[in-house]
Amino acid sequence: MAQVVRSGERLRAAEEVIARLRGELAAASVTLPSLRVDVVSLASETPCPLVDLGRCTLETAARLADALGAVER
Repeated sequence: MAQVVRSGERLRAAEEVIARLRGELAAASVTLPSLRVDVVSLASETPCPLVDLGRCTLETAARLADALGAVER
């Protein structure tokens, strides 16, 4: 039962991070339509969710690069 709870917590954490990332990207006018939890990473006995950024158009990739370049380092 403890394994199921931890798995659920990890999935919720991944979904929260994805929602946060989606919001930050939207604020920078970038949409990654395939942004999601990688379902294959959930298939193991001890799931370790990975974030799948997915595929995007060249225009979207350029907007993402511009947004990252605008971040003060």
